[in-house]
Amino acid sequence: PIFLFVVDTSITEEELDELKDSLQETLTILPESALVGLVTFGTMVQVHELGFAECPRSYVFRGNKDVPADKISHLLGLRKPAAPGQPGQPQARNEPPVTGRFLLPVSECNMVLDSILEDLTRDPWPVGQEQRPQRCTGVALSVAVGMLEKISNRRGARIMLFTGGAPTIGPGAICGRSLKENLRSHTDIQKGNIPHFKEAEKHYQQLSARCVASYHVIDIFASSLDQIGLLEMKSCVDLTGGLVVLADSFGQSVFKESLRRVFSRHAVDALPNDVGHLTMAFAGTLECITSREYRVRGAIGPCSSLNKKSPSVSDNPLGQGGTYAWRMGGLTPATTIALYFEVVQAEKKEASAPSNKRRHLQLITQYQHSSGRYRMRVTTVGGEWQSDPNNVQCIGRSFDQECAAVLMARAAVHRTDTEETTDILRWLDRSLIRLCGKFAEYRKDDPTSFQLSPEFSIYPQFMFHLRRSHFLQVFNSSPDESAYRRMILVRENTTNSLVMIQPALLSYSFHGPPEPVLLDVSSIQQNTILLLDTFFNVVVFHGETISSWRDQGYQDQPDHENFRNLLQAPKDDAQITMENRFPVPRYIVCDQHKSQSRFLLAVLNPSSGGSNGSNQQIFTDDVSLKVFMEHLMKLSVQG
Repeated sequence: PIFLFVVDTSITEEELDELKDSLQETLTILPESALVGLVTFGTMVQVHELGFAECPRSYVFRGNKDVPADKISHLLGLRKPAAPGQPGQPQARNEPPVTGRFLLPVSECNMVLDSILEDLTRDPWPVGQEQRPQRCTGVALSVAVGMLEKISNRRGARIMLFTGGAPTIGPGAICGRSLKENLRSHTDIQKGNIPHFKEAEKHYQQLSARCVASYHVIDIFASSLDQIGLLEMKSCVDLTGGLVVLADSFGQSVFKESLRRVFSRHAVDALPNDVGHLTMAFAGTLECITSREYRVRGAIGPCSSLNKKSPSVSDNPLGQGGTYAWRMGGLTPATTIALYFEVVQAEKKEASAPSNKRRHLQLITQYQHSSGRYRMRVTTVGGEWQSDPNNVQCIGRSFDQECAAVLMARAAVHRTDTEETTDILRWLDRSLIRLCGKFAEYRKDDPTSFQLSPEFSIYPQFMFHLRRSHFLQVFNSSPDESAYRRMILVRENTTNSLVMIQPALLSYSFHGPPEPVLLDVSSIQQNTILLLDTFFNVVVFHGETISSWRDQGYQDQPDHENFRNLLQAPKDDAQITMENRFPVPRYIVCDQHKSQSRFLLAVLNPSSGGSNGSNQQIFTDDVSLKVFMEHLMKLSVQG
């Protein structure tokens, strides 16, 4: 595989030192046969030549204007090698091959690249008062994409962008240099006050399309307290199958540990052909073939449409629709694609169809393994086809409410690109009311008789928490933060997605082992410890009494071993939770009535507040789960 590092030098010296340490550590864990390259950018873009060991040599491009791919190829001297048996320009005797100049195996360039990183300094161009640094992120990515198009077209490669601030010059800039110009907010986007947005988004979408055609991946590792343009760069990650990590600092464990886990390898108990190789894969494609009873509407996830038509394709697209095949530039064992289908109208009318009719679905996945070999996996499944839409009992027994909640969440997040949040919430509410009205048991106009079967019982609860989540509610979030959460949701599996929608809450007390508790304000007790997992954050919350005892040092006394164990138990469980997660979540330890307790209070159901000895109130305009269910039952039984 090929890894091209694109490094931002318009950051502080401290941040640059932390980033260099992480990159140097990365070189030690990469396979020795992996090809690596380096591009740095600030005011200018520098492509470093690794094959010239006598002294550092780089090619410099202006950062305030885009460079066409052909010109990049000409200036860097990139030429595709002539195919065997075909005439081509012979390689000069003293000139190393193209890949040997800018891309070298780790085993050959470790010392040279380590020396370049060691000598790397902050962008030397001066930054005036009340001005942002010059940062040409869009041009740097364009140069990187143009390089790989010539050197490694239609072969797996990753462009790994490390940036620490907003692009301010050249194509892809999201703001001007003056600090008087504020970065765009959700309010600015709603009002259309975003002068740089459309041009920047178009630039990154064009780069994404080129990467998809070349089988390349763009990863974004951003560390900044301010926005870095992730909303505009969203297509670079989503369409190419890349990874994204958003942290506050390059020295934070969220970044350092996440980068380390990108290069994880298969364990010794894996298949013999996988042991020792990277878990990532490249140049993937997914094809979906269905029987005639239903058609595929589209896919939502880290993929891009290949625009292939067949009788299996629906005329009503959703997500990446209008095709039965998708490109997935980068894959990991955790990559998940959501497929959406629709029943063919002719089949809906065949209520008299034979009861033994069966449906079929075939998924064909091809990818380049990290060893360089290509693999194909074909999965074929079948099952009974229920032709009568009025037979709700048979359909209801096959309902997977957890999977349905995640599919609805992905569809809702996809709609945020083109629709207002209020319209999406109305769509979710109407869908939930229709579902309950069809599958619940009740007497018409009698809400007290409303009852859902076990297959549907917790689905309304998922929708309640989805409506309140950061995926749809943008209050107190920047556009970059909202985009980041949504990008992670559409690629994670069902279990992790459910944790994002409805976080998990455990209670630790002297009365017994840890137990799951309701995501409700009544779960806060003064003499308990809560462990909250929201996927992005892992929070250990100490009740008022517990924190008071801890501050008095009772855990250090030999007579209070149980209290010491009680304090340690949630910390140990938090580490287990964070052990294999990507991106690595933030770890937060807080006390009741202290500022960081907001991370817990923000996700709790504001039921009663202050009851059951919790001594905790949440002041909010949101309705509680109880009120939400009362309205749902009332509307569902109206028929």
